[in-house]
Parts: sequence; C-alpha cells; structure tokens
Amino acid sequence: MSLELAVYILTALAAVVVVLTRLRLRKESAAGESQVPRAVLNGHTLFGVLGLAAWITYLVAPEDSPAGRPEVGLGGLACLWIVVVCGVLILLRWLPSHGRHVSPRAEDSWSDGPGLSVLAHLGMVAGVSVLTIVYAFGAI
Repeated sequence: MSLELAVYILTALAAVVVVLTRLRLRKESAAGESQVPRAVLNGHTLFGVLGLAAWITYLVAPEDSPAGRPEVGLGGLACLWIVVVCGVLILLRWLPSHGRHVSPRAEDSWSDGPGLSVLAHLGMVAGVSVLTIVYAFGAI
C-alpha cells in the first residue's frame, strides 16, 4: 500500500470517528457513564469538520495554489489535534466509575459499554499522529 493511500484512508477514518461520536452523543440520554458537556461535544464536531476540511483541501489542492500551501495542512492538523484532545476527554468521562455517587449507566445501543469509543478515539490518536509525522517529513 502506498503512503498516499494510507493517508487518505486515515483521513476517511477520522471523518467516521467525528461523525459517529456526534451521532452517539447527540441525545439527552447519551451512551456512557456521565453526560458529556455540550461545549466539549460541539468543540469536537466543529474542530473535526474544520480540521478535516482544511486537511482534505491541502491533500487535493495543487501545491502551487493557495489551498495547497503548507499552512493549510498545518491548520488542519492543529484542528485534528484539538479533536483528539476533546475525544480523549469524552472517552475519560465514559470510563466506568464506581461508588455510591455515580449516576446510573445509560443504555448503549451500538456496543456494550465504551469499547467502540475506546477503539475509535485511540485509533484517532494513532491516526492523527501518523498524519502529523507524514506532514512533518514532507512525505505527502
């Protein structure tokens, strides 16, 4: 598999994580141990959309065009790193808690517990790390 194809696949997977996280947490009775603040969820989605738009623009634009400038790619990666931080914050709120002051677990219809989210967000950390390394070495 070529490096370019791997970058496009990682970009598509990042889009899936942003969209699925938004869909899973949009309801009042979201899956997980505790409710996620709207600001974190909205930040996750906003920076995800902005980051992906900038990153995809950077990938597909010719190098000599304004959209193909390195600053566009760097801005997209910066936004994706914000998404990673927000995603990890969401994930940490989902981890099981114990004790008498813990709110009851909401039903999770897509998986049993936070397993899907652990996979998605740790995958996002790995994927954005690879994209950053590829960008830093100028391989794409």
